[in-house]
Amino acid sequence: MRRLWSAWVALLSVREPATSLARFRIALGLVVLYSLLSMVAADLVEVMWVDFDHGGLQTLDARHWLVRALGGRTPTTAWTLVGAGLGLGALLVVGLGGRLTALGLLQVYYAINTAKGTLTGGYDTLITNALWLLVFAQSTATLSLDCRRRTGRWTSDEPVPAWPRYLLILQLLVVYGTTGLYKLSPVWTPGGDYSALYWVFQDPTWRRFDMTLTASIYPLTQLATAVTWWWEVLTPLMLVVYWARHTAARGGRLRRALNRYDLRKPWAAIGIGLHLGILAMLNVGPFSWISMSYYLCLIPPRAAQGDR
Repeated sequence: MRRLWSAWVALLSVREPATSLARFRIALGLVVLYSLLSMVAADLVEVMWVDFDHGGLQTLDARHWLVRALGGRTPTTAWTLVGAGLGLGALLVVGLGGRLTALGLLQVYYAINTAKGTLTGGYDTLITNALWLLVFAQSTATLSLDCRRRTGRWTSDEPVPAWPRYLLILQLLVVYGTTGLYKLSPVWTPGGDYSALYWVFQDPTWRRFDMTLTASIYPLTQLATAVTWWWEVLTPLMLVVYWARHTAARGGRLRRALNRYDLRKPWAAIGIGLHLGILAMLNVGPFSWISMSYYLCLIPPRAAQGDR
């Protein structure tokens, strides 16, 4: 037990430049801006985020403390929250306000998206989880106005705790692993015909354009389905890869085999390819943008204490 505790303390004691966290912070802020502005551009703010009694589409949940403080799910509340979200999102991008900005944006974005479960997506959870982790991270230590005010420069090599970045990586692995486990219908799994993506491409709800052409390349859609599913369900094994790299000094056949090649690179390449394909062919909101933002955390800062 003492050995495990010592290893845990050592892991949490790792410090590194904040470059990767700062890049993720910027990307996250841009995704929040995109998410909110897309609703404004589509003229859906008062349709989706205002209660039926005040002219909206559905009866909404008004239990969030900010919504109650602002008087319920009214048009004024909706636009106040959107305006605050845009302002705080911009501050997150430029890196002003540190943890308080992340905390404020978390509360505002969560207040908006707790209106009704059917009005949100998994990407909203990825966004709010990321904001929560940035509350504990020193993500404005570099590439930020906070850094400029503190040091007179836009960048800094000041080391910060690395564990928030590790948790962001873990979040990414959990998302893919659980997504794969949810896809247990015959159209996704080896027990079926790998036809899932073919059917997705025929659904006008998701596709960006007419995709009847995919019927002529059905075997390719089967291959893409198989790659997607296997890649997702095997993603939790990346934890073993990270363990092997973190403990490489101990030696052993398994560690040497896993460290012979950086398996994170092909894994990430497949993931980026999948998300670029989603962006090109399907309209699923900011899911791919927020997912790819997490990939920035996979890049260890150059001056980090060890390549993790």
